[in-house]
Amino acid sequence: MTLAAVKTEKSDAPVVSADAKVIAFTGAPKTSFAKMLPRYARSVASNVIPPLITAALLLLIWQIAFGRAGATLPSPTQVWKDAKDLIVDPFFVSGPQDIGLGWRTLTSLQRVGIGFSVSAVVGVLVGTLVGQSVWAMRGLDPIFQILRTVPPLAWLPISLAAFRDSSPSAIFVIFITSIWPILINTAVGVRNIPQDYRNVAQVLRLNTFEFFWKIMLPSAAPYIFTGLRIGIGLAWLAIVAAEMLTGGVGIGFFIWDAWNSSRLSDIVVALFYIGIVGFVLDRIVGAVGSLITRGTAAS
Repeated sequence: MTLAAVKTEKSDAPVVSADAKVIAFTGAPKTSFAKMLPRYARSVASNVIPPLITAALLLLIWQIAFGRAGATLPSPTQVWKDAKDLIVDPFFVSGPQDIGLGWRTLTSLQRVGIGFSVSAVVGVLVGTLVGQSVWAMRGLDPIFQILRTVPPLAWLPISLAAFRDSSPSAIFVIFITSIWPILINTAVGVRNIPQDYRNVAQVLRLNTFEFFWKIMLPSAAPYIFTGLRIGIGLAWLAIVAAEMLTGGVGIGFFIWDAWNSSRLSDIVVALFYIGIVGFVLDRIVGAVGSLITRGTAAS
């Protein structure tokens, strides 16, 4: 290579000025944890503090109303004095029937889990059939409307006669109580599937299973989870009522046994357990529904 060629090659190279500044690309600005912490704390406080204040006011009113001598119901301080062991240690085991409310609640939850799971599967499948078929709706809907008005405990003698055991009888009561909102809401959701979705399914020539899995379930999901939330609440109510009559170690029988023994403080503690567990069950089903349906509500 000649000297002239070298000079020509160097002259074609870009010339960088000595005064030029190099600007580094750092990406999008990052929010520091210190800046996010106050916002997160305010959000938690706005959701936690109001219920705590309300609960404190209710406890104060309760204490004032029943704190005097000779009151018909125990005050909060009396409940703590009489049932401190149930509150502090919910998982103690002192005998076959002398166990903590935590174990009793888990026993009831096991029955609710079985009965509610069966009702969810059957309710969604039968509700899909009723919502998809006009003839099925005309034939089954009147029967369902009659059966769903029967009180839960009215089914208990029939279930005891059929199963001859308290545990499957209670599970059947849960099933027959919680299936109706699931079934009806699923049928309404299927009937409200937009016609455009059905046309797309015909164009794509989807078979019955593909239409059910890809079109029907996603479209009816908000209605289905509305029915599931109502159903889980009814299931929890039904198990407590059924266990009062069938016996066993569930929390419902504990309340009935405490009433026969005049332990009102134990009943109050058990009611708090029932309310908290019912609240948690509702929030779990609601959270799963919001996750699957991406927050879409049934209209």
